[in-house]
Amino acid sequence: MPPEKPQWAELYTEVVTSGLCTGCAGCIVACPHDVLRYDDAGGRYKPFHVEEDGGPTDCTHGVKGCTMCTRACPRFRTWEPEADTHLHGRERTDDEVSGIEGRVLLARATDPEILAAGQDGGLVSALLIWALEHDVIDAALVSDLEGDGSTWKAVPAVATDRASVLRAAGSRYTYSANTLAYPEAVAGGAERIALVGMGCQASAPAIMAARKAGKIARRLSLSIGLLCSKSFDDAIFPELFEARYGLARADIAKMNIKGVFQVWMRDGSYHEIPLKEAHGWTREGCTACPDFAAEHADISTGGIGANADWTLTLVRTERGRDLVDAMADGGALEVRPGSDDPGAVALLHKLSRVSRRRWPETAVPMPRRLPTPV
Repeated sequence: MPPEKPQWAELYTEVVTSGLCTGCAGCIVACPHDVLRYDDAGGRYKPFHVEEDGGPTDCTHGVKGCTMCTRACPRFRTWEPEADTHLHGRERTDDEVSGIEGRVLLARATDPEILAAGQDGGLVSALLIWALEHDVIDAALVSDLEGDGSTWKAVPAVATDRASVLRAAGSRYTYSANTLAYPEAVAGGAERIALVGMGCQASAPAIMAARKAGKIARRLSLSIGLLCSKSFDDAIFPELFEARYGLARADIAKMNIKGVFQVWMRDGSYHEIPLKEAHGWTREGCTACPDFAAEHADISTGGIGANADWTLTLVRTERGRDLVDAMADGGALEVRPGSDDPGAVALLHKLSRVSRRRWPETAVPMPRRLPTPV
């Protein structure tokens, strides 16, 4: 009996329509036949298959043996042990609820401009600028705001220099499938590409490499993950911020989440919105996601803990260690041990446990594994 070659038909039933799909769009950029599209209207954030090559549920190319979409999906079948083993040479233990962590640090940019433009220490912006300026990467896939930024709609973008990194700095909390900027980066000649995204996206390069997904796996040479409990649909702006609080999206200057939604307005005013009021706008793709800690990134980052101007940083791989060490040695980063903020580390593990319990019991079991209580 020939070996199974899972393709779009299996991905459609096991991930896209089962509740596991996060909308990362890895399958779309990996597809060599251009038969997958992305639907981000009405809170869907999912791939779909074009009618002329098999309709929504099957793929004529898949029937002939193409498996690229399933090779690229970071939620298809045994994705967690495959990614762990590729990155670290082993599967995680049950008590490694935040993934295989490596070094846990507090870090922040030393450049005042980067520190001011970035979020919680400006680490991600500093990483990208250093990597671009020191011939580590050619481009980065990031999220930016469309147009002049007044709509607050997050869109995939390519950053190739300091100016474009700083323009994209800061957090949105609505979803941008940054992988969709990959074709633009390749068209611009990039061969070494960094991907910045939440865990659902940050796992894509590792799983593509583990499953030998061709050139795209080779080109995605650095993965920077953002700690994330959930993201929200764009409808949160008119339906909550404006309708309930009178905060027009065009007047918002900056947002953050520190137990509450923090909103700074262009007129200098500051507002707090309880997170429980935002739950109704949670993206469907986040409700079953088990990965708070961007567990398969080279470097995972997030602004949690007592030190608001420092970034909690998990340096997970040799590639990540080389970059962080070079930056620290070169004076571009200031670093402290993560143990300086034990509350941040405890919160990391707590939120990771919460996220892992979201994984459905009907799916492959690995992400639900938690240590037995003592």
